[in-house]
Formats: sequence, C-alpha cells, structure tokens
Amino acid sequence: MSGLEDTRAYYDEFSKRYEDKRRPNDADGYHALVDDLEIQLTERYALGRDVLEVGCGTGLILERIRRFAKSAKGIDLSPGMLALARERGLDVTEGSATKLPFDDESFDVTCSFKVLAHVPDIGKALAEMARVTRKGGVILAEHYNPMSFRALAKVLGPAGKISDKTNESAVYTRFDAPWSLGKILPPGTRVEAARGVRIVTPAAAFMRVPLLKDVLRRAELALCDGPAAIFGGFYIAVIRKA
Repeated sequence: MSGLEDTRAYYDEFSKRYEDKRRPNDADGYHALVDDLEIQLTERYALGRDVLEVGCGTGLILERIRRFAKSAKGIDLSPGMLALARERGLDVTEGSATKLPFDDESFDVTCSFKVLAHVPDIGKALAEMARVTRKGGVILAEHYNPMSFRALAKVLGPAGKISDKTNESAVYTRFDAPWSLGKILPPGTRVEAARGVRIVTPAAAFMRVPLLKDVLRRAELALCDGPAAIFGGFYIAVIRKA
C-alpha cells in the first residue's frame, strides 16, 4: 500500500476506539483540557465565520465549532472516522490534507489539530490550507513540539495502543520545533501568535489525579498564550494570510 493508504487504514482501525477515552467519559480530564484549549483559540478567530477543519476525525472538535461559526465543514482521510462524524450531522468530506477539494479562498479560518504531525509533506498541506483561506484569514496549524514534556514521554514511554493489534508507532509522526516553522510556511503568510497546549502536564495520567488535575488545568489555561507556549506539547501556530 502507499503511505496514504496505510494512513487511511490506520485511522479506520483507530476509529473503532477513538472516542473511548474522550468526551463524555473524560469530561474534566486530559482530552477535555486539550480540546477546550483548541476550541477556545478557534472561537477567538472563527466566531460568525466560515471554518474548515482539516483532519476532523469523528467530529468532536467540529461539532463544537459549528456552535459559534457561520458555517463549519470538515475533511478527513478516513471513511471510518467520517462515518461517526456524519452520525453527528456534520458537513464532512473524504479527502487528503495535501489536496483539499475546495475552491481558492473558500474559508475565513482553516484549522487542523493533531493531524499535520502525521503528514510527511507538511509544507504542501500548509500551502493547501492557505490556498482555501481567504485573504486576511487565519490558519490554525497545530504541531507536535520536540521541546516538551509530551515529546519526552513519547520517546521514553511505550507507544499507545489504538487497537488490540496496533499501536501508535504504526503511523508516520513528525515533530516540528516552533522556531523551524518559518521554513515550511507558504508564501504570503506569517505567524502572528501561538498557543501552547500541555505545557506543564507531564503525562495524561496526571489529569486523573484528584486536586492535581485542577491545579494542572488552571496552570495550562494561565500559560497557554504566554512565553511558555514554546514548551507546549501541542504548539498551535496562528498564521495570517496576507
């Protein structure tokens, strides 16, 4: 199989368990924290606007974006993931991040969370996101950050399981340092801000400890948009299209 087909098969398999540890079972835990920080940033730029989520998965994020956006569309490589998104009544399309099936300048905000790290040609994906974004619009591009507790945990710890027979090591994964993003940005765009997610949380398990999870959540919310963002396990670049 090609790399694209391998990735599609991986996420089709993952779709069967993808939501097991997410909402509503994780209403005040790790995944909820990460989702909330991504959603809050999206709402800052996308309130009342046309939004595309690249790599929408089962639609957990897109479903919430739809509540404040003028319109919300999603695209994903995996039919298995999209089947669950469609059950939520979401407007989603099957396709690749490196070849978006939308016209130029179709959206005010184009966002992607936990997806670009699994795209070998990330420069092409960002160029496609910029192409479909209107002039003056925003691209929210989340990267896996090597300068983080999360990256250390991924290096030292065992790969997480997505099924009984497959773990996370089966999919291509890249880490892009915040200061290296200028090398992969499309022409006519610039990073104007950033948000760090999972800055001080050493591992997801810490968010299951009573009291400690509240301390960590408050710390993450306080630090996410400041200088400490550069240490976020998930580093979201706010990219403005000229």
